[in-house]
Amino acid sequence: MLALQQASAFLVLFLAAFLPPPQCAQDPAMVHYIYQRFRVLEQGLEKCTQETRAYIQDFREFSKNISAMLGRCQTHTSEYKSAVDNLAMRVERAQREIDYLEYLRAADVCIESEDKMLAEKLVQDAEEEKKIQTLLNASCDNMLMGIKSLKIVKKTMDTDGSWMKDAVSNSAKVYFLIGSRNNTVWEFANMRALMEDSTKPGPRKLTLTHSWQGTGQVIYKGFLFFHNQGTLNEIIKYSLQKRTVEDQMLLPGGAGRALVYQHSPSTYIDLAVDEHGLWAIHAGPGIYGHLVLTKIEPDTLGVEHSWDTPCKSQDAEAAFLLCGVLYVVYSSGGHGPHRITCVYDPRGTISEEDLPNLFFPRRPRSHSMIHYNAREKQLYAWNDGNQIIYKLQTKKKQPIK
Repeated sequence: MLALQQASAFLVLFLAAFLPPPQCAQDPAMVHYIYQRFRVLEQGLEKCTQETRAYIQDFREFSKNISAMLGRCQTHTSEYKSAVDNLAMRVERAQREIDYLEYLRAADVCIESEDKMLAEKLVQDAEEEKKIQTLLNASCDNMLMGIKSLKIVKKTMDTDGSWMKDAVSNSAKVYFLIGSRNNTVWEFANMRALMEDSTKPGPRKLTLTHSWQGTGQVIYKGFLFFHNQGTLNEIIKYSLQKRTVEDQMLLPGGAGRALVYQHSPSTYIDLAVDEHGLWAIHAGPGIYGHLVLTKIEPDTLGVEHSWDTPCKSQDAEAAFLLCGVLYVVYSSGGHGPHRITCVYDPRGTISEEDLPNLFFPRRPRSHSMIHYNAREKQLYAWNDGNQIIYKLQTKKKQPIK
């Protein structure tokens, strides 16, 4: 209202500026005109004031309605939030129940799976035992009881080497392999020809197409088997009659990565022959790891079976097999006493109580090789340049009850 009065006063002053001079102020027509104009202005201002009041009233009503609606929205929001929280709790409870049911189902499946795996393992173990029994089912049930005596057959200047006969042949030929890395094999007609250098005819020289590594060579059924020099785990099958390589294989199981015996610093794979056939011995992973025993099919050079033995390569100097049992020879510092302190039987027919004290006759140094001749039932050994034969004492195995 105050603003309206101020606007009227301002309008009066504005119109007064257009009034005629005093001499014309008494003109009635002019006065009437001005009066009419004032009336029109006052009516317009009055109408404006009324409309403004109406707008203000409408705005207040609108604000009041909006406030009421906002209040209702807030109430509804709280209700919705409470309902959502309640729904979330119910969903969480349902999820826990589902998880529990899944756990029970998984536990049942796990138990069934474990039972099934156990049953399968029992079947596999039975099949494995049957396979081993079949594999080692030769007419041989002897076990070593002692080393009776030694015979030095020959003495050379070579610290390392190997010598042997064909383990299954009736031939009297003796084979002489000098050094831990060579490709020359000397074939003597018999043991006497080896002992007496003057015997005629002299030995036959066989030059191999490959060099051997170590002293783990064997001769079996007319073939020389040896670790090929310069390879990690290649085994060569060499025909002594044809003088050609008949076959070759890669020995699995990490063979050739470490010395098989601590006191035999050039041998990484040691081959052996007994009544059951051809074997390979090598060290498992790690420094001075446990020995791994592998049965090899000599005709095809296929692996028939492998065993991780409890015998360690630490302080070992040699090993041999007799009737399917591994005997490992140990010595302290490589200088003796030389004794067998670890025996491994894949068939489990020898117990710890069956083991006697197995000592070799004292030698100043460790053996370069010890190999068993299944036909003669004695050991061929190389020790500090001496070619030695050890006579053995055996007895029948007593099966574990």
